[in-house]
Amino acid sequence: MSTGTLYIISAPSGAGKTSLITKLLETLDGAEMAVSHTTRKAREGEVNGKHYHFIDADTFLNGVHNGEFLEHANVFGNHYGTAKKSVEDILNKGVDVILEIDWQGAQQVRDLMPDSLSIFILPPSKEELEKRLRGRGTDSDEVISKRLGQSVDDIQHYSEFDYVVINDDFNDSVDTLKSIFVANRARCEQQQKINAKILKGLS
Repeated sequence: MSTGTLYIISAPSGAGKTSLITKLLETLDGAEMAVSHTTRKAREGEVNGKHYHFIDADTFLNGVHNGEFLEHANVFGNHYGTAKKSVEDILNKGVDVILEIDWQGAQQVRDLMPDSLSIFILPPSKEELEKRLRGRGTDSDEVISKRLGQSVDDIQHYSEFDYVVINDDFNDSVDTLKSIFVANRARCEQQQKINAKILKGLS
């Protein structure tokens, strides 16, 4: 019986999702990121099995055909997806799994794993979102404009998620994220799985 929980964390580009998750994992025991599969080539510094599982297109598409992925998408000609078995293996060890995907992928995962919990990260305002996108200093005005438009569209799906975290103050947002994990682990249903031996001894 699985004792871990699958957490889906989504956000529009520029909301600070990746930084929040990175900090969360530094302060929270018993949780780890799911490593996705992709058909794109590894970039400099990326390690197979750590950043992604890098596979060829035929292997990926065979996996899709055989129902091996919780979610998958084609992004600019490259396939990305999360293998169901890799997530279940971690959950069965009693470890929580964090899946960092967009809202479309979140819909796919919720259909297959209805016991998962979903969290949407929001910026405090559209103005702050644009400021953060421009602050990266890596994109042209045209790219930023497209990203901003896409982010505004993505934001409209926040109500599909179980929890919403507005990333105004970074440290407060990390604390809020952590509190979701801690509170869920304290639920009676979870404690009956996590601390079954203790509870049996008390009855």
